[in-house]
Amino acid sequence: MATKALRKEKIKFRVRKKVIGTAQRPRLSVFRSNADIYVQLIDDDSATTLASASSRDKDISAQKGTKSEKSKLVGAAIARKASALGLSDVVFDRGGNLYHGRVKAVAEGAREGGLKF
Repeated sequence: MATKALRKEKIKFRVRKKVIGTAQRPRLSVFRSNADIYVQLIDDDSATTLASASSRDKDISAQKGTKSEKSKLVGAAIARKASALGLSDVVFDRGGNLYHGRVKAVAEGAREGGLKF
């Protein structure tokens, strides 16, 4: 009998097997907590985080709106940071979450910011 957290971990590992980030095409990893959302651009070859953004950043947390609207702003913020690093292609890692709601909003914000995945 699997708990919800265990099931999510299994999904996360299954996705992580297929999704690998490189320096030219890093992995856009999404972590969703109950209150906030965090994204990172990760180079799995050198095991480094290239850039990160979250809904706790000062410019995003100061905004009014729903968690989904803030998630879209987080996606746009990571897209700006990626373009500053000269990156346009990423691999999307939903982190065991369904591609729905806040996770989808991050993806839409990143796409509107110019990232391709």
